[in-house]
Amino acid sequence: MADSELYHLYLGILIFLTIASLIGAVIKWKVKDPKKENTVKNLNDRIKAWWVMVGVFMVANVAGLTATVLLFLGLSVVALKEFTSLIPSKAGDLKAQQLAFMVLTPLQYLLIWIEWYGMFALLIPVYAFLFIPTLNAAQGDPERFLARTAKLQWGLMISVYCVSHAPALLTLNIPGYEGENAKLLLYMVLVVQLSDVLQYVWGKTTGKRAVAPTISPNKTVEGFVGGVLSASLVGTALSFATPFSPLQAWMMALLIALAGFAGGLTMSAIKRDAGVKDFGTLIEGHGGVLDRIDSICFAAPLFFHVVRYFFTA
Repeated sequence: MADSELYHLYLGILIFLTIASLIGAVIKWKVKDPKKENTVKNLNDRIKAWWVMVGVFMVANVAGLTATVLLFLGLSVVALKEFTSLIPSKAGDLKAQQLAFMVLTPLQYLLIWIEWYGMFALLIPVYAFLFIPTLNAAQGDPERFLARTAKLQWGLMISVYCVSHAPALLTLNIPGYEGENAKLLLYMVLVVQLSDVLQYVWGKTTGKRAVAPTISPNKTVEGFVGGVLSASLVGTALSFATPFSPLQAWMMALLIALAGFAGGLTMSAIKRDAGVKDFGTLIEGHGGVLDRIDSICFAAPLFFHVVRYFFTA
């Protein structure tokens, strides 16, 4: 609660959002072209949504482990609902889905809260992986069995298991960094989200060659390189708030940005396969919760395990 660096980081974020809001208001006032008004409205909707998201995250992050676990539990429930809504399901899938929502998801976060790493790391990739297909098979419906079961397992892995590694950062015992892990979580989220924004900016200003035109035509090579490198530099500059040296912070930020890009691209492929533009409509200007945390889904587990392996006691 008395970590001044954490408050300074949030003050910087709030100043940045204030400047962005003022710029958005000026652009809205100046733009009179009806063709550009929708783009400007989308920009301002995104900025307003960022105010809400930053506010909620800031309160939970400052409040500590319990509040942060509850926040990400809520995000996982909504994200899993968005993911499973894309799956053509049958009556025989209901029990497995109830198990996923009512037992496995809250249990995963309970294990983080009580800091039982061994079971937290194994619950979904081992026990849920084995039990869900068994439960589905017991319902006696073999039609598209593999596809139906695999999609639910994918939803659990992406929306719950991967995302849960973000609050799990608060449980790591890093020598010389005790009581400061809230900054580590903020660092990861800030770098991965900035990477998304900077890839968008670089892509719009310099982008020419699409990385995967049939998957995500708006993701360009120039945007990818510019965004990842820019976010890595920001991560290096924020090394003072981490247990990393500047070089280590650069490598960590690069890992986070690359993993975030991989997450966004993978989730775009899933949306293309399902024939939808967004996973949901909950966040104005951003789509659904899963659209907003898609990069965190890949970045969080990688960052968690690298930090745990190299920096914990």
